[in-house]
Amino acid sequence: MTTLPVWIDDRIDPTLEKKLTQRHVVEVMLEAERPFFSVHQLQALVGPTVSEETVRNRLNELREIDVVAAETYPETLTLYYVNHPESQWPLSPEGKRALARDSALDTLSVGQFLRLRNPAGIRTLVLAGFQLSLVLFGAGIGLWVFGLDSPVEATSAMVEAAANLFLVCLVLLVAERAARELRAGDRGERSATVDRFAPK
Repeated sequence: MTTLPVWIDDRIDPTLEKKLTQRHVVEVMLEAERPFFSVHQLQALVGPTVSEETVRNRLNELREIDVVAAETYPETLTLYYVNHPESQWPLSPEGKRALARDSALDTLSVGQFLRLRNPAGIRTLVLAGFQLSLVLFGAGIGLWVFGLDSPVEATSAMVEAAANLFLVCLVLLVAERAARELRAGDRGERSATVDRFAPK
């Protein structure tokens, strides 16, 4: 068992009844050879019997007592790190740009795809294809139930499937951007409300 620094030991909850304790999460973070973690990475380290939701709950508790801090990057990437007083985090602007740029699909070129040379990018593309196929399958069942024709029809089944998949992707992209704008507007309104009622 790792001996925790005094400043951490004084803050964490000594309760042992929980399936995953704050102490165990911090010990795993300190023992690992990396400075930051996603929830998924931490869940893999603490053990397969613990859910990601449980790990996220412990991390949120540790954030509230300033033992752990987090940085959120484009879209949904949140990285957690032990909030050492001498920590070099948050990331430098260069580090932020590198994280934003180096996603698996951003680094997948046509040449790499054709030669199957970028496993992470290809796996991401395949998983996205599976998810979109499921969405298209659901849309097809919905059209069949209501007796409607698909938006695009062609003599070639491949062309028809590709065109309909393109339309599904376009609709999803527009919906995601609209939802993001809506969330950003809600955050702005909440921030303005907090500022208005904050003591001067």
